[in-house]
Amino acid sequence: MGWKKEGFGTLKNGEKAEKYILTNENGVSASFTNLGGIWLSMIVPDKNGKMEDVLLGRGTAEGCLTLSGHLGEIVGRNANRVGGASFTLNGHTYTLDVNSGDHHNLHSGLNYYRDRLWDTKVEETEDGIRICFSLFSPDKDQGYPGNADIHVSYTLTKNNSLRLDYFMKADADTVANFTNHAYFNLAGHQSGSVLNQKVWIDADFFTVTDKDSIPTGELVPVKGTPMDFTSLKTIGQDIAADYEPLIFGKGYDHNWALNHPAGELALSLKAVDEASGRVMEVYTDLPGVQFYTGNMLDGIGKDGVEYQARHGYCFETQHFPDAVNKPQFPSPFLKAGEEYRTTTIYRFTTM
Repeated sequence: MGWKKEGFGTLKNGEKAEKYILTNENGVSASFTNLGGIWLSMIVPDKNGKMEDVLLGRGTAEGCLTLSGHLGEIVGRNANRVGGASFTLNGHTYTLDVNSGDHHNLHSGLNYYRDRLWDTKVEETEDGIRICFSLFSPDKDQGYPGNADIHVSYTLTKNNSLRLDYFMKADADTVANFTNHAYFNLAGHQSGSVLNQKVWIDADFFTVTDKDSIPTGELVPVKGTPMDFTSLKTIGQDIAADYEPLIFGKGYDHNWALNHPAGELALSLKAVDEASGRVMEVYTDLPGVQFYTGNMLDGIGKDGVEYQARHGYCFETQHFPDAVNKPQFPSPFLKAGEEYRTTTIYRFTTM
């Protein structure tokens, strides 16, 4: 059990990015960088004890900044899409950057949190080694109101879990909706297609979208559709179905409304790679999850591996997309002086 730090590249302004590697007593390790608080790797055993890195990622700071896909990034202040790249709060309309299609905002770009060096602290706790990344986000940063203090911590636990704890507090009413954009391949990040891996999602409804992936506001039952993951099934079983949401998304790229009670930390998702025997369980207290099958994935990753479409998948726990403009959805708004706290846990086991 321990941790170490090493260089991860120099930014254009001369600042140095660092890489932090955490290891538990089982030999499981996870690594991160203070550049955006990005989650870089997750090395876990298969059923025979063989270790593999099951997280897709970039090998350099330059790759994190220039290549597409948002691999392993902390996404905020608002994850996912905002229709029309604007929202109204307390009678005032706030305008965001357009970076998705002709009219919409995605992941609070273009001034992403991943492009900034975060303050970093590593400590040993009863649960395991924790690394905490902190960022001050000033009023009007990315277009959002309020000066905000943000803390995101990752704890590598003794039972081979990676726990993410998010915190934000601001001095004005604002938006708080964070996620991590990690891509997983339980066969190993270099293994290619994930279509044979199996997924379970504890959700009876999903938020149907228009052709631009903006939710209509309607919750649609998954039963009888290719969106039904209430029983474990392979990702590839229905991904090519002649079903409008899948055609619009070029595969799975949708938000599921999770069944657990509001605010309860609950087992909500599971992924299984039967060949290696690796299993990943996901616990969250958030109302939704974006299951994305990397339909647009490309670029060179760690170890010179070329990532292609559907070489990884994301479980982005979140408030629903465009919830800032859909009052019928659980609210992503945070009152001035109140605290946003949420937890997501990725637990790695074997069959």
